[in-house]
Amino acid sequence: MDPQKTSKKAQETMGEATEQASSTASGMTDTLAGAAKPVTSTLGNTLGGVANTVGGTVGAATRGLGETVSSAVPGGIGKPVGDVVSNIGSGVERGAKEVGKGVKDAGELKGSEQQQQQ
Repeated sequence: MDPQKTSKKAQETMGEATEQASSTASGMTDTLAGAAKPVTSTLGNTLGGVANTVGGTVGAATRGLGETVSSAVPGGIGKPVGDVVSNIGSGVERGAKEVGKGVKDAGELKGSEQQQQQ
């Protein structure tokens, strides 16, 4: 037996085995991602919707409280304090919307698909 031929044959066999393993792993990853997508999508949409609802409710309530403070507190202090409270409510609502969008996107596996394409 020629050692060089044996070494070359071993390298070829290793290369073929590596290609087959890579192809199999890629197929399994695609299958698992496909199977997980409906579950994560449903969960993501549900949690994202809850985050939007809670954020909208808290935002509206806080803005209403801010308007009440603005009109109910006499003197020059009511308006600035009420505006601060209203702005906090608007910020909470915007933040909750972004969190909800992020949860929905995560549930749809958008981040991992975009990373795979790059």
